[in-house]
Amino acid sequence: MDSVSKDMINVLPDALLCHILSFLTTKEAASTSLLSRRWRYLLAFVPNLEFDDSVYLHRDKRVKNTLHEKGFVGFVLLVNNKRKKLSTSFPDFVDRILALQGNSPLDKFSLKMVDGHDPVDPDSVVPWIHKVLVRGVSDLHLVVDMNEWTSDPLPSRIFLSETLVKLTIKIRDGPFIDVKHVHLPKLKTLYLQSVMFDENDIGFRKLLSGCPVLEELVLDGMGSCVWTSFTVSVATLKRLTFCCQKMSSFGYMHDDENPNNVSFDTPNLVYLEYAQVIANNYPKVNFDLLVEAKIDIWMTVDQIREVRLRKNEVNCMVGNATDFIVGLRNVRVLYLSPDTLEVLTYCCKQIPIFENLSHLTIKSDPNVGWKPLTKLLKNSPKLETLVFQGLLHRDNKEDVAISSSSVKVLKIFLSGDKLKKQIEKVKHFLKTMPRLEQLVFYYDVKVLSQLHMLSRLASPKCKIHLIPSRESV
Repeated sequence: MDSVSKDMINVLPDALLCHILSFLTTKEAASTSLLSRRWRYLLAFVPNLEFDDSVYLHRDKRVKNTLHEKGFVGFVLLVNNKRKKLSTSFPDFVDRILALQGNSPLDKFSLKMVDGHDPVDPDSVVPWIHKVLVRGVSDLHLVVDMNEWTSDPLPSRIFLSETLVKLTIKIRDGPFIDVKHVHLPKLKTLYLQSVMFDENDIGFRKLLSGCPVLEELVLDGMGSCVWTSFTVSVATLKRLTFCCQKMSSFGYMHDDENPNNVSFDTPNLVYLEYAQVIANNYPKVNFDLLVEAKIDIWMTVDQIREVRLRKNEVNCMVGNATDFIVGLRNVRVLYLSPDTLEVLTYCCKQIPIFENLSHLTIKSDPNVGWKPLTKLLKNSPKLETLVFQGLLHRDNKEDVAISSSSVKVLKIFLSGDKLKKQIEKVKHFLKTMPRLEQLVFYYDVKVLSQLHMLSRLASPKCKIHLIPSRESV
C-alpha cells in the first residue's frame, strides 16, 4: 500500500472506520488491532458483532490467520492501556470482546456454534444473549447445532425486547421456545428453524400476538402437523415462508399426519412459500393481495395408498384442499410442485378462476400426471408466461387437451431422457398455443442438435431461444 492510500484511510473519522469494520467478521475486525495504536481502540465501538466458531477448529482446519505469520497465537488488543493477547478459545474470545465493548450501542449480534468445534457450554451462551439485549441490539442471529441445546429453553428475555427488529433462531432439534410473555413491538422479521414451542400451536399464536408490526415470517423445518391446529394471523405480514419436513420415499423425515385445521389470516401478504402435508380443514384463507406463491403440498402415505386402491374410480377424492387452493385465486406468479399437482387431482373438488395469474411454473415428475393442467390453463385467462421444469410425466388421456390461447412465452427445461417424447410434447404446444411469441429451451448439450428442427415448426412470429441448462430462467 503506498503512502497516499495510507493517508486516505488515516483521515477517515473513527465512526466511518467502525462502520467499515462492521462488515467484517469479528475475528477479522479484531485482526486490524495490529495496524496501529489508533486501530486498537476501534473494535470497542464496532456496532456489528459476528462470532462463528468454525474459525476456531484445530490447526489443520483453521481459517488463515495473518496474526500467526507475525508470531502471534491469538489476537492483540489494548485493554486498560495494556497490550493483551487473546486466547484462540472461542468462548474466551467472545467473553473478551463483549467485555471490551462494555455497554456501547450494538446493532447486530450473530452467533454460530456447531458440534465438533470448540466446546461451548450453553450456560455461557445465555449471559452473552442477555448482555447484547441490554445494549439494545436490533438484529439477533443465533445458529446453534449442538446436542446440549436440545432440552433447555431459550432465555425468555429474547421475547421481551423493545429494540429487536430482526430475530433469527436456527437450532437443531430444539430447544423449546417458552413464550408465556411476548413483547416485541419493533420486530419486523422473524426467522425460526427447527424450533419447538411449549403448548405447540397455542405457544406459536402467543408469539405472533406479541409482534404487532411483523412483516416477514420464516418457519423452516417445523413439525406443525402434530399440532391440533396451525394459524398465522398477522395483519401486517407481507412475506411468509412455511416449510415442514417432508416424508421421503425411503421413510427418513416422516411427516405422515394431516393437521386438523390450518388457517391464514394475512390480508396484506404479497409473497408465500408453503410446504406442508395437506390439512383436514382450512377454516380461513385470506390472501387477498398475494402476488407470488410457491406451493408444495402433499398427501400422506395413507392417502396415497387409498388413491392406488381407487385408481379406477372417476373423480377419486381422498382429501380436501379446495379452500386453500381457492384462497390463491388472486396470485400473479405461481409455482406448483409435482406433489401439488397430485393434490389438485385427488384433493381438490374445483380449480378456481385465476383472474390475475400471468406467470405459471410447473415442476414435472415422471410418476405424476398432468390431469389438472387442462382446467388450470383454461381458468387462467391472463396467463402469458408458462414454464415447465421438465416434460416427463405419467401419461393420461387428458394431455391432448392441454392448450392456452393466452400464453406468449413458453420456457421448457429439457432433459436427455426420452427426448423423442419431449419433442412430441413441444410440437403439441406449438399447435395449441396460437399466440406464442417466444419459445425458450434450457437444454442439455446432447440434445442440442434435435432442437434446431423445431424452428421450422414454429410460426414466423415465434422466436426460439436455446440456453444451456446450467443457466436459470
